[in-house]
Amino acid sequence: MILNLCCIVEGHGEKSAVPILMRRILQSLCADLQLNLPGPIRVSRYKIVKPNELERAVELAARLLAPPRAILILMDADDDPPCILGPDLLRRAKQTRPDVPVGVVLANREFETWFLAAIESLGGRRGIPRDVSPLDDVESIHAKRRLEKIMPVYSPVLDQPALTAQFNMNLARSRSDSFDKCWREIERLLTQAVGAIEEDSAPQ
Repeated sequence: MILNLCCIVEGHGEKSAVPILMRRILQSLCADLQLNLPGPIRVSRYKIVKPNELERAVELAARLLAPPRAILILMDADDDPPCILGPDLLRRAKQTRPDVPVGVVLANREFETWFLAAIESLGGRRGIPRDVSPLDDVESIHAKRRLEKIMPVYSPVLDQPALTAQFNMNLARSRSDSFDKCWREIERLLTQAVGAIEEDSAPQ
């Protein structure tokens, strides 16, 4: 079974990191599923919240994929309430391509928040001290700034993919509501897409 999945992201670091995250989560959820994952479409945060920009990206993603297919939008919430921004982005995406399963995930506040939620699992990697202590209330922290203090140098382009491949996802789920939401949204999207695959392959 093969699923074609295209991601829409906002940063250069996420463009490399998000495919790694998708493969890790999907491997945990459905090891039998093969994933075809074209390079993510990057749209800056400034553009993606403007009228028609997200719609263009969703249309492009849909055209890049042959059925069975799905689209995932993953971006930072920053200072916006995820409970407001997320449903708005999902509504716009579904209006653009109602025929394609779409999911929206917002990291609260930043993608790096998920690393902080499992920071001790990253001890000794990428310059993070081996004895790094767990952090409280990670979703209230400016995650990039904290990583810049913890690590000798933090580069999203270089470090996001490496840390994404290594952080403990179960630990992150237990400490970050937005990562738990990410997991559940991908599970929902996967269930919807696999259901469409099975329906299409059923005898007529």
